[in-house]
Parts: sequence; C-alpha cells; structure tokens
Amino acid sequence: MKEPEPIVFVIDDDRMIREGLQSLIKSVGLRVETFASAQDFLVAKRPDTPACLILDVRMPGLNGLELQRKLSEANAHIPIIFITGHGDIPMSVRAIKEGAQEFLTKPVRGQDLLDAVQKAIASDRELRKERAELSEIRSRFDSLTPREKEVLDLVVTGLLNKQIADELGASELTIKTHRAHVMEKTHAESLAHLVRMAERLKAALRK
Repeated sequence: MKEPEPIVFVIDDDRMIREGLQSLIKSVGLRVETFASAQDFLVAKRPDTPACLILDVRMPGLNGLELQRKLSEANAHIPIIFITGHGDIPMSVRAIKEGAQEFLTKPVRGQDLLDAVQKAIASDRELRKERAELSEIRSRFDSLTPREKEVLDLVVTGLLNKQIADELGASELTIKTHRAHVMEKTHAESLAHLVRMAERLKAALRK
C-alpha cells in the first residue's frame, strides 16, 4: 500500500515569509499549504497524512504557543517547528517542553529549516505507525471475553495454568482453553510476545 504524500503546513501572518517558505519547501518536492493565522489553520480540513507544522510564535489573535496548546488539548498529533524573530530562551524552553520539534530564529537558514522539516515528517511517520499498531493491539485485546481477560492478567504475571486454575476456581483444562483463545485472538506468537503487547498497551493507557 502506497504511503500518503506528506504535507508541510506553514502559519505566518507575514505574506512574504509565507511565500518564501512555500517556495523553499516546494523546491525539495514537498507538498505545502500556507495559512495567515492560527484560526484559519484550525478551521481548515487537514488530510490524514504524515505532516509537520511550521509555526510563527508571535501572531495577531491566537499566537503560536496558544495554538500548540489547543492542538495538544484536542489530541491532534503534529510535529511543530517554531520560527520567530523575537524568540527568547524561556519561550523556546516552554515550546520544547510542550512537545515542539524545533525552535528556529528568523532569519532562518533554508537548509536548517529543510533539515528540521525532514526530521519532523520522519518523526510523524513513526508516531503514526506506532498509533496504528497500538490501535490494532487494543482492538485485539478488546475482543477478549471478561473471563479471557482475567486469564490474560494472570498469564502475563508468569503463573502456570494450574496456578491460574486455583486462582480462578476453574479446571486446568478450562484455563488451558481460555489461554489458547487469548493467544489466538491477540495474535500472540509466544508468551513473550503476549507480555510485550500487554505492557505496551498498559503503558499507552497510562499516558
């Protein structure tokens, strides 16, 4: 299956900067969409494809840091490259702490920006792949019956079938059957694989 074409979004209230960035990004064969404000970006329909956002910090209305927060609150995952002509260290630290991929000061050197864009798109590809895998694992685990989930919880702690049977007040044969169903429904290739999937899902749910 062909991967969707990545896209770079640019938000800057300065038309000349928008056009300059658009030309630079297109020069390396990347698709780009520009916006004059954060509000315009928020109401636009965005394709489901690997992407990154080049974002000016200081803009009229909703500024860059406020947009970053809104996207985070909406669980909208997109790597952000901040650019600013008025940046300071506290501002850049805050942006990075809140998940920004990069923080560059104007005038931005073209190659530095292109390198940051490629890194951000690669990061988004990896995160999208991870989210898809987690979604698939969650779907498999959700297909388990309540009893199979109880067996799963005890299996991943390392208990043997006999010990699980004693814990749940069932026969060892019944537990063996439930365990087989758990392995089949989760597509687990081994006990170690089952444990890794369960731990990965648990870690994701804690976030």
